[in-house]
Amino acid sequence: MEKSILLLYCIDQKGIVAKVTTFLYKNNANILSSNQHSDHKSNMFYMRIEFDISNFLIKKQDIKTEFYKNVAKALDINFKIYFEDEKINSAIFVSGYEHCLIDILLKNNTNDLNMNIKAIISNHSTIENVVKKYSKGLDFFYISIDKNNKDLAEKQELEILQKYNVNLIILARYMQILSDNFISLYENKIINIHHSFLPAFMGANPYKKAFDRGVKLIGATSHYATAILDDGPIIEQDVIRISHKDSELDLINRGKDLEKRVLSRAIKLHLEHKILVANKKTIIFD
Repeated sequence: MEKSILLLYCIDQKGIVAKVTTFLYKNNANILSSNQHSDHKSNMFYMRIEFDISNFLIKKQDIKTEFYKNVAKALDINFKIYFEDEKINSAIFVSGYEHCLIDILLKNNTNDLNMNIKAIISNHSTIENVVKKYSKGLDFFYISIDKNNKDLAEKQELEILQKYNVNLIILARYMQILSDNFISLYENKIINIHHSFLPAFMGANPYKKAFDRGVKLIGATSHYATAILDDGPIIEQDVIRISHKDSELDLINRGKDLEKRVLSRAIKLHLEHKILVANKKTIIFD
């Protein structure tokens, strides 16, 4: 089986599903799954279809062109077509916290995350030992960053990303703020992770502040990075309950575990093309 994925959105109107599925049927595709959502407030329609193209009548390289001519043009559909055998070239940015990086590397080694990790970039040289221990010969780049060389450091990072044709950047607890220009080059292709306390505790030592206040919930949020810090479309979230019996170290360790799980789930959704970004929020398909 050779699987393809169609993601689309457009103004909601009659006949969208019929015309899309008729196109696939006439060209001998086998639909494996189909999900759709109509947003009545914005009058927008969203759809994701997986289909087998093993016996498709249109050549693989011509599917996008033919779908546009026969379906998308008349209905003014925005769409993308992906092929399961095409892995996404990815880079991981990480600072001194290594728990998310290790989790991603282990999951990628067992093919739970279906991507090509091309490079690991860090502003902490000690991360190289982690990369050597948990990866299969991945390229590691140490780029020192301070307040005087941020522009130069970003230029070096962009050169690495372009060299490896990277299409997905994972901020696995990368404690540096990316410039607006950097983010604009990778719109909806930078996935970030951070804690999300209820109530929120900003700045340094958030777990200590949460512990001192007797917080009862801790959480983690993964989202696409935008120019406004921590304000991008949310992909995945989770929370766990905390009690007075938990120490500050317990909060830290349970928070790390949450961050790993939430980030890996967000990455997986992106890799499986199950996300459509609609303004400031995401449509997540099953």
